[in-house]
Amino acid sequence: MSIETITFGCRLNAYESEVIKAEAQKSGLTDAIIINTCAVTAEAVRQAKQTIRKARRESPDAKIIVTGCAAQTQARDFGDMAEVDLVIGNDDKLKAESYQPIAFGVPLNDKVQVNDIMSVVETAGHLIDGLDGRARAFVQVQNGCDHRCTFCIIPYGRGPSRSVPMGMVVEQIKRLVGKGYKEAVLTGVDITSYGGDLPGAPTLGKLTQAILRHVPDLPRLRISSIDSIEADPALYEAVTDPRLMPHLHLSLQSGDDMILKRMKRRHLRHDALEIVDKLRALRPDMVFGADIIAGFPTETDAMFDNTFRFVTEAELTYLHVFPFSQREGTPAARMPQVNKRIARDRAARLRALGDAQFAKLCASRVGQHESVLVEHDGMGRSEQFVPVHLDTGAPGDIVDVEIQAVMADGLVARPKRVAA
Repeated sequence: MSIETITFGCRLNAYESEVIKAEAQKSGLTDAIIINTCAVTAEAVRQAKQTIRKARRESPDAKIIVTGCAAQTQARDFGDMAEVDLVIGNDDKLKAESYQPIAFGVPLNDKVQVNDIMSVVETAGHLIDGLDGRARAFVQVQNGCDHRCTFCIIPYGRGPSRSVPMGMVVEQIKRLVGKGYKEAVLTGVDITSYGGDLPGAPTLGKLTQAILRHVPDLPRLRISSIDSIEADPALYEAVTDPRLMPHLHLSLQSGDDMILKRMKRRHLRHDALEIVDKLRALRPDMVFGADIIAGFPTETDAMFDNTFRFVTEAELTYLHVFPFSQREGTPAARMPQVNKRIARDRAARLRALGDAQFAKLCASRVGQHESVLVEHDGMGRSEQFVPVHLDTGAPGDIVDVEIQAVMADGLVARPKRVAA
């Protein structure tokens, strides 16, 4: 074993894990397992700790390094684990020198002291050649967040919003296309805040247009989760470009106005509905996913019903639902809590509705022709991000297929027939 990275959480973490591995190798580190953690929920932290213990059992001689958002927000918890050799904060994990004490035999009895809130300023100014085992490339364009949603621990781990310069993003995507990647996914913590800290204050829409203009060989560009209320006019213009994939994931969290206010979100219910309608008018094939928290403190049955109805009113297709998770230090953790059983039940109801919405989308695609990016043998993703079972193409290829049937987890396709 040389260096293994284990990644939890978001696409941004997946991108950063590639940088981490390269920087750790540059330092001379060998025989190490680096766990890049997530802090969004208590469950994510629990899973990381479970993975650390398993890694130590299976690789007793490996050096165990913990980094990422949970390492930033709960450094002491991980540092106190007997299995852990080193804790590295988010501000240092992308620097080769952070891994040198292990590589060159310096004693490891002092854990790295992570920084205070908002002192994390590192942004990945690194160029990578790809992501191990992935057919699509994740590209960091932004990091951190200036907002203070009452439930969210992420600003404590990621620091303030800062952006990767447009030229560097374009250069990274050109490099990935040169390595054979046919789809790039723009990632960050709050990517619709992109550019406010850069000269000239470019926006996410301007960045998107620049990528489409300056990387003509890129067949598919995808945008990850967005805060829709921050969408700029240039982004609406970019949506009409067929190379921008017709799938957006909304950082919604709730469909009830009072809960949204208590979450300290910047949109209300009607704002989100208007934005969805506006985007669909520009791009009729656009589909939407959303993050939703079930059982947020003070949520009543009526408030939950507003969220439940929003899913069908907005025709949401992909739901990322989880019961509210108390994160120590956040205002929501001090609010009157909803019974955990009720929160889990509401989450289950939302997931079932999400499954029905997804099945509805799949049924509408039978008999249609789709362009599919093959992710691995026998499976790919359509432009609308629907999983497609197929028996043609190699990983990384884009193939044209005809949809034959629906399965529980997506669509079944065959190669597109060419008229005689």
